[in-house]
Amino acid sequence: MQLRPAVVAKVSQSNVNPQGVKMFKKLLAAGALLLATMSYSFAADPFKVGFVYVGPVGDHGWTFMHDVGRQAIDREFGDKVETVYVESVKYGPDAERVLNTMVAEGVDMIFTTSFGYMEQTLKVAKENPDVLFEHATGYKTAPNMSAYSSRFYEGRYVQGVIAGTMSKTGKAGYIASFPIPEVIRGINAFYLGAKSVNPDFDIDVVWVNTWYDPPKEADAAKVLMAGGADIITQHTDSPAPLAAAAAEGIKGFGQASDMIKFAPNTQLTAIIDQWGPYYVERVRAALNGTWKSKDTWGGMDTGMVEMAPFTNMPPAVQIVAKNLVDAITMGDFDPFDGKFTDGELLGMSEYLPGIDAAKPN
Repeated sequence: MQLRPAVVAKVSQSNVNPQGVKMFKKLLAAGALLLATMSYSFAADPFKVGFVYVGPVGDHGWTFMHDVGRQAIDREFGDKVETVYVESVKYGPDAERVLNTMVAEGVDMIFTTSFGYMEQTLKVAKENPDVLFEHATGYKTAPNMSAYSSRFYEGRYVQGVIAGTMSKTGKAGYIASFPIPEVIRGINAFYLGAKSVNPDFDIDVVWVNTWYDPPKEADAAKVLMAGGADIITQHTDSPAPLAAAAAEGIKGFGQASDMIKFAPNTQLTAIIDQWGPYYVERVRAALNGTWKSKDTWGGMDTGMVEMAPFTNMPPAVQIVAKNLVDAITMGDFDPFDGKFTDGELLGMSEYLPGIDAAKPN
């Protein structure tokens, strides 16, 4: 709607009709009130931000931390921004339907928080060029679609060093979700970290083909422990594997958030995904009109990857782990520096023959 300025004609005092003046003043007052109401309505209309989650917000892991990031937006912008979310959205047609529904309901910016949403996000983004999209852990972009991820593998390497130092059997159990790049990188980094302190270290991997299924995750942990693993790690989203490790009296690692409250005598540390600062930054850019499509890949140096406190380990191991985090943060060490042969990596060379995923990109 275009508001045009009112035009007021000059009239001589002699030609003024008193009743007309009163009516004119009433009309002016009514018009001013209408304009004020309309201006308030426009000003109060918040920028709407949507989130699509692969799991429930109560998974205490991956989706939980994305929702913590969403809440950071609420705190930062207050009434200027309204956030909405849909949880436990399946890949494929369900995801596309949720995205189209959000667009139809006036959502201005949408974050899709799992690798498997990449194609649906790209499709809906191309169909709706006036809506901004942000896709997590993928690699495709468009003029109105960014990609963002974390260097989770940095934390995996640290965990591998701890496991290689503390394991008595020389074997860790790794619960993996899907054979996608971020998961493969994590396996490689963990393996390299463990081998750096124990060249004979071994890893058993169980693929569960799910992000969130606590009973299935717990069963996988039990299988790995029965096979001789005395350290359990995971790239799934619930605390179930950690709880299973606690039940057997062995150690393990949390995933995506600090899970120590679920196993206070078991968790050694956890990779903590810090999405809040990125979400606030991108929403602020959208509000300021400075948003541009880009590919972001943050790590320990940007604060996007953090490590939970190092617990349930000797002080000497804590010192090694802290020094390693400092070295990665300062850029003095990269877990994937150097050249590798197939025999030096688990990763793709063993689990997906013919594909090399040693390097992140």
